[in-house]
Amino acid sequence: MNANHAAKVADYVAALHALKHDNRLRSLRPRAGIDFASNDYLALASAPRMKKALIAALQAGTPIGAGGSRLLRGNCEEHEVLEAAAARFFGAETALFFSGGYVANFAILTTLPQRGDLLVLDSLVHASIHEGARAGRADFRISAHNDLQSIENTILDWRAKGGVGRVWIVVESLYSMDGDFAPLEELVAIADRHDAFLMVDEAHATGVYGEQGRGLTAPHERRENLLVVHTCGKALGTAGALVTASGVLRDFMINRCRPFIYATAPSPLTAVAVREAILILQQEPERQQRLANLVAFTHREIGVRGLRNTSDSQIVPYIVGDNSRAMRLASRLQARGFDIRGIRPPTVPAGTARLRISLTLNVVEDDVRAMLDALIEETRGESR
Repeated sequence: MNANHAAKVADYVAALHALKHDNRLRSLRPRAGIDFASNDYLALASAPRMKKALIAALQAGTPIGAGGSRLLRGNCEEHEVLEAAAARFFGAETALFFSGGYVANFAILTTLPQRGDLLVLDSLVHASIHEGARAGRADFRISAHNDLQSIENTILDWRAKGGVGRVWIVVESLYSMDGDFAPLEELVAIADRHDAFLMVDEAHATGVYGEQGRGLTAPHERRENLLVVHTCGKALGTAGALVTASGVLRDFMINRCRPFIYATAPSPLTAVAVREAILILQQEPERQQRLANLVAFTHREIGVRGLRNTSDSQIVPYIVGDNSRAMRLASRLQARGFDIRGIRPPTVPAGTARLRISLTLNVVEDDVRAMLDALIEETRGESR
């Protein structure tokens, strides 16, 4: 690196050194070992049926790329077929397909809430939701995690101080780092009571929970004040995200949503893959049941071993606290053949660095037993 270039990037180098000093420097690494890290909950990402559907689509002439935005020539039959099928499957009035969950969350929050409105975000919602709130027109507040009274107080305080716009309550149905569930029934009631919109990110619940994997919001779809984001890159094994909402809100996004209007449409092949994944949910319910059995088995095994557990879902956090210790523990488990990743701030709150153990149909019960035994052994080794 020459001196001139070194001077230009000095601030970036200093920031990287600071991250390294705080044990928060990230790097890319290839996948290896038994999968306890992915969000491929139903093992659809490499399912033979998915591959077959894509091969058939290619042979039938489905283009690889859309070639333009949906409002130009990029609106393909595959997108429209998927959106119609998704609306029927989830029980919604309409669906709109985006290239990813991050984009979908950002798109909604920079388009629908207007100046003078209030966003109330659960403190543990995805980074994409926080980014969308910061970039949008509406004011926003953070409520305590899964705290209904905190949401109520936030709304009432805003109204008392002169807030007159619409309230938008934004939550995840299943939280990605803690594995706990939102109290959706009560949240719907709060939204109704305050004439508010409720936006629910179902990223980690779609495909896993609800009848046929329709998600935890399924009983509430078609409500005019509900928007749901169904991410397709996790249990559905593909990529993209489907936003289910009323026809009015869908039309408004098509006309005003810059991330939709000015982006090249998702690959038509991806739309085919998502459609096939939805068909698999309907036609192979045993996948959902097998995962439920594996989750129940794992939580029983955790209890038998006396490990602390705050989750009831397929996402099992093992809180370590210290950044460097969490990463050392993850490295030791990886060396033993278990792909478990350490999660550090700012992804999780300071002082709560953890291992995020993810349960998928890529593992079996013997893998779970072996992983938990290794976790106990390595944890004891760390404490000596």
